[in-house]
This record gives sequence, structure tokens and C-alpha cells, in this order.
Amino acid sequence: MKTEILKIDASAVTSEALLGAAQTIKRRGTVVFPTETVYGLGADATCAESARKIYEAKGRPSDNPLIIHICEPRDAEPYAVTSALYYRLAEHFMPGPLTVIMPKKDTIPDTVTGGLDSVAVRCPSHPIARELIRLSGLPIAAPSANISGSPSPTCAAHVIEDMNGKVDCIIDGGECAVGVESTIVKLTGEDSLVLLRPGAVTYDALCCVCSDVSVSDAVTHMLKENERPLSPGMKYRHYAPAKPLVLVDGSADARLAFFKEKQKSESCVLICYDEQASELGGGTICIGAENDLETQAHRIFAALRESNGVEGERIYANLPSTEGYGLAIYNRLIRAAAHTVIKLEK
Repeated sequence: MKTEILKIDASAVTSEALLGAAQTIKRRGTVVFPTETVYGLGADATCAESARKIYEAKGRPSDNPLIIHICEPRDAEPYAVTSALYYRLAEHFMPGPLTVIMPKKDTIPDTVTGGLDSVAVRCPSHPIARELIRLSGLPIAAPSANISGSPSPTCAAHVIEDMNGKVDCIIDGGECAVGVESTIVKLTGEDSLVLLRPGAVTYDALCCVCSDVSVSDAVTHMLKENERPLSPGMKYRHYAPAKPLVLVDGSADARLAFFKEKQKSESCVLICYDEQASELGGGTICIGAENDLETQAHRIFAALRESNGVEGERIYANLPSTEGYGLAIYNRLIRAAAHTVIKLEK
């Protein structure tokens, strides 16, 4: 397959620039496009054949549900059984990095939802994504535009590395602002929901809108045997770099000492904080200051990809906190490491 690559300035999006890509969606083709979170691999969400093309391009298991992307919150009506809580969440967080799981209508095929009777709905804020959805006149099913299980792409170079020759079109809209996928919640009652995947919309932010917010055990732990994923990103090993990743838990001094010792004793890559890098030698990849969670979230997937090009047989990284925005980074890294954690003496 020959992949068309379009470079579009996200600050000056025009309908003319996206007409061809929108026509590709209408013709049941595949288009990679930027969102504010990560790049998505999109196709017509109302067509089972289009969904199969997504799974094929990614090498993704068909029981892993896809998110459908819409232009405005009210556009969910033909595809999902909405509620007052959905619209309350939409008022506060949409357009933006929040996905809401609701009962699905028959307009969305089971192929898109991994056989589940629910559908995940998101209204992105990125101008290219919004205009592409509007021009296509369809909801766009779109997981992250990477080979299944590998780190999600946050720039066009990552997408081209994984998807060139596997999709009809790639839209290069620059770097994604957020850097980790959207927060996913499932509505469970009139004023209750469960957090299935953390993101830029944090647990605390959700609690300001909904009185009963619980966190799925799968956010920080492995899925139980034969447990079906209710949302993307819940698999045992996900977002993984090419080399084994080990997370290091302990005090700041203990972690720094551990990294120094590993640099002397083995060939490794260190994904570290800025403060640590100043005391370490080569083979380090910085993701920001230890207290700068937004920069860490923006950098983490790119850092995992960069590690593939740094000499070393194993990657070590700090185990993040689960507080606030840190929970999103923790969730991605714990899966990238297949839950491999070294606990140091304090």
C-alpha cells in the first residue's frame, strides 16, 4: 500500500487541506491524524470492514475495543445511550482528553467495540481532528496509531516508523500537546462512574463533577486471567519499548545510587529526571523535572521510543507516584514494564 503523507499546520487548518483525507474515511479507508493526546489511526466507526482494517494495520487483538471520535458532544446521540452525567462531564471536559463509555446503539458494529455492548466516545479538541470528523460526516474509530503493544506515537515521525505502507494517509500535524492517551471512564449510575484509564483529566477533576468516582483495579494491577478489557490500554503488557523495562521504587537518594551502580555494572539505558541526569553519565534520557508531571506525560512515550536507539540491554526508570497526574504516567509505565518493579531499601 502506498501511504500519502500530508503536512498540515494545526494553527491554520482549512477544509480544503483535509477534503481528501475526509473522502478516504468515507470510502472506508484508513487515515492517521493528530489529536491533543496522541496520534490516532482512524476509519469509519459505523463500518465493520473499516474496523477490521484498523486491527490489521496495528496487529491489534480484535477483543480490544476502539474509541469513536465525534465532533461535538451531542453527536454521540445516534451511537450511544447518553445520560445527564455524560452531558455534565461533556460540559466540563469536552472537547478534550476524556473518553466516556456508555451503552451502545446498533449503529456501531460489534467489531468496533470488541464484542462489548458498550461504546467509548470521545470529542477531541485538536483542530485537525475536529475538522476531519466534521468533513467526513462520520464518527471515526481511532486507537493510537502504533503497532499494537508498542509506545503510542506523539509525533508524525513515530507514526511513519510504524504505519507507513499500512494505511492510506498520514496527516502530519506536529507534536501532540498532552502526550498520553485520554482518560477513560465508564458510567455506572446517575451520579457514579469508574475510572478505567487515567489521563490528563485526573481523578480529582472527575470528583469535582461526579460524587461517586471509583478507580478500576486494572489501572494499577494486571487484568485477572480471562478478564476482558473494558477499554484500550488495559492489557498486561502495553506501550512497551524494544528492550526490557524495569521500574525502580525507593527514596530519591536510593534511586540515584541504584542508577549510578547500574551504569558501572551493566550496559543499560536510564530514563530519568532532570535532577538525576546532572549526576549520571551517558546513556540517559530525560523526561523532565521530578515534580513536572505535565512534561513527563508529554515526554514519556517519546522517551520509550528513543531508548530503542541508545546502546544498552535493559532500561531502568523511576516508578512514578500515583497521585494526581502521576497516576497516568504510572499506569503507562507499569504496563510498559509488564509490572516489573525493583523495590529499594529506603
